[in-house]
Amino acid sequence: MFSSSSRQVIHRLRMPYLDDELHHLGWNASCSSFGDTSIERNCLILPCLGSGRIYVVDTGSDLCAPSLRKVIEPREIIKKCNLSFLYSSHYFGNREVMISAMGDAFGNKRGGLLLLDPKTWEVKGTWECPEDRPIQMCDFWFQPRHNVLISTEGGEPKFIIDGFNPENLRKRRYGHHLNVWDLTTHRLLQSIDLGEDSAPMEIRFLHNPNSVHGYVACPLEGSIHHFFKTEDGCWAAEKVIQIPNKKVSGWIYPEMPGLLKNIVISLDDRFLYSCNWIHGDVRQYDITNPHCPKLVGQVFVGGSLEKGGPVTVLEDVELDCQPDPFVIQVRSMMYQTDVGFGYRSKREEAA
Repeated sequence: MFSSSSRQVIHRLRMPYLDDELHHLGWNASCSSFGDTSIERNCLILPCLGSGRIYVVDTGSDLCAPSLRKVIEPREIIKKCNLSFLYSSHYFGNREVMISAMGDAFGNKRGGLLLLDPKTWEVKGTWECPEDRPIQMCDFWFQPRHNVLISTEGGEPKFIIDGFNPENLRKRRYGHHLNVWDLTTHRLLQSIDLGEDSAPMEIRFLHNPNSVHGYVACPLEGSIHHFFKTEDGCWAAEKVIQIPNKKVSGWIYPEMPGLLKNIVISLDDRFLYSCNWIHGDVRQYDITNPHCPKLVGQVFVGGSLEKGGPVTVLEDVELDCQPDPFVIQVRSMMYQTDVGFGYRSKREEAA
């Protein structure tokens, strides 16, 4: 059953500044806090990649009309932590919120993990041990029962904030490690090399709190790596998904790579979902065997491969033909041409 307002915009909360580039939001309390009456899950934490601000949004006062509770300005974060280019937020336990920062105030690859007090919203400082700072940073995930936090490296903010530039490849401006941390001592235990310019970004452990398996997306090489704990107690990684390039004409290069950015794991740990930018598809993988994912579902929701666009696929080892345009109601999703962007309606396609 749907409510009367289902699929309708019922509220908009506008931020007070431009060019923030809101990124991965998180809650002020995790779902594991359910049942603890001393913790209320009533705020969203919105870190900003562009400005370095943090917005705290009140969702508890009115679920249908969230409001702005607090703005933490970048000068406070820089003064206490010298961190900026904020990427991802997670409730960390110990009544703290942790936010990853890709770099320092000048955009250098001197990132880290900062801590917020979810009651006072005070910036408490950095999490990692001073002996292991600074470090290249992007996303992170943790598994308390194995006393481990694993972070990714992404890229150096001052070179990537304005978009992808091929000249930055092989100049050490993109990271290529998974960094394994001791959750108790905050010390760096191990770095796992995933390959030059792999730029590991989104990382997820399986939901099972006893699991030693997880996945990380590497956009620049169009791949997903599986990481896991070995019998000797160390951590290892293996590439388990690789999106093949498509030979094309009408694009900026003769081959079009996939770009796997976000990944989501189903709550039952059976499936992994990934959005494949540029190509324009969402992929579903069966990860019942975590070492050998199997592609079991795929849907195109836009991208540069649609029929009727400027790109012609010359060779594709995955598909027999280019996907049809993705149509919502009476018009298709936006597509790019050599002169800009536009829409095709059903009537235009029929003509």
